[in-house]
Amino acid sequence: MIIKLSRHARRRAKLYKIPEGAIRKVLEDMVLDEGEHEFIKDISRIKFPIKIVVVVEEDVATVVTNYPLKKGRRK
Repeated sequence: MIIKLSRHARRRAKLYKIPEGAIRKVLEDMVLDEGEHEFIKDISRIKFPIKIVVVVEEDVATVVTNYPLKKGRRK
């Protein structure tokens, strides 16, 4: 599966100091069906859990956005 980050996702990652490699590593291990998916993951060296929104179309996963969940807003 090809993993791409949208312009918005790259900017959010830079703003919140989330390594792009960490986002890619989380998605590499998953088998995703087509459609939109949301994940909340704990990433080492980051204080809050990270929410990642991904759209999958024809073996291409595009990260739409990613940001830290603050104030205990876990699902």
